[in-house]
Amino acid sequence: MSTPTPTPRSRILGTGHYAPARVVTNVDLEKVVDTSDAWITDRTGIRRRHLAADGETTSDMAAAAARHALEAAGLSVADLDMIIVGTISGDTPVPSCAVHVQQKLGAEEIPAFDISAACAGFLYGMTIADQFIATGTATCVLVIGVELLSRLVNWEDRTTCVLFGDGAGAVVLGPARGDGRGILSTCLFSDGALSTSLIVPAGGTAEPATPEGLAGKRNKVHMVGQDIFRSAIKNLTSASTLALKASGLRSAELDWVVAHQANLRIITQVSARLGFPLEKFVLNIEEYGNTSSASIPIALDEAVRDGRIQPNQSVLLCALGAGLSWGAALVRM
Repeated sequence: MSTPTPTPRSRILGTGHYAPARVVTNVDLEKVVDTSDAWITDRTGIRRRHLAADGETTSDMAAAAARHALEAAGLSVADLDMIIVGTISGDTPVPSCAVHVQQKLGAEEIPAFDISAACAGFLYGMTIADQFIATGTATCVLVIGVELLSRLVNWEDRTTCVLFGDGAGAVVLGPARGDGRGILSTCLFSDGALSTSLIVPAGGTAEPATPEGLAGKRNKVHMVGQDIFRSAIKNLTSASTLALKASGLRSAELDWVVAHQANLRIITQVSARLGFPLEKFVLNIEEYGNTSSASIPIALDEAVRDGRIQPNQSVLLCALGAGLSWGAALVRM
């Protein structure tokens, strides 16, 4: 007997994304770091990534994606009740990236705040927005995932600099209409035991920035790749299974999976463990690389705009990132 499908409390009204114009290929990287196009492609599935222009900020990208999402929803900035931004690479340590976005959009004095859950930041933000809408506290929430990681990676470290790209994705959420469309389930998790496996060590109170730390690139991304790889396969599979169960659906009933675009090998393993064909995964890692919290909303928006994802189709979202933090959500579009 299947579990009854829950009644959605909020739904996606519109999607949008933004990618910087500058494209850096694997061949370009061969000229600046000890790597090769074949090595990167074989191990990650990445061929290109978009990098922000000089002077372009995280909030610039976020605001651009937000405008596209609002336009798709047929809404204006004045309709917004709240702005939630998932990012680890905001314009400034303080204040939040969200308030910079608020100012650039010309939004009113609505709550605007950041979520720091790395690659899972968009899912965390969407889950929080769903709760606000469920209680009636808000009726229109802008959720953005955005990262400008090209300024947080060590361009001499071939194990990390080839992975990441810059970009932003956004959705506008509003109350469900009783037609079955909307967010059916979400589940979120964290495990601090692996907090040092993907980390920017310096710049906080535990290790303030010093000339020595800056010289040693301690203010850049450090990653133990095997820890993240193993954890991602296991936890994305388990969280996705729980989200499916909570929504009353089976893998066979899914129309699409939009997984965090970190590594094609991870996605392939998750596909096999879920028993869901890889051709039903929305994939854009080849073009964008790992854009962290922007990954899911960028892929979602592309698939909506090119017609792959249709109204009333069921879509599984899943992501894992630093923290470790991970989660999954089931959405009927």
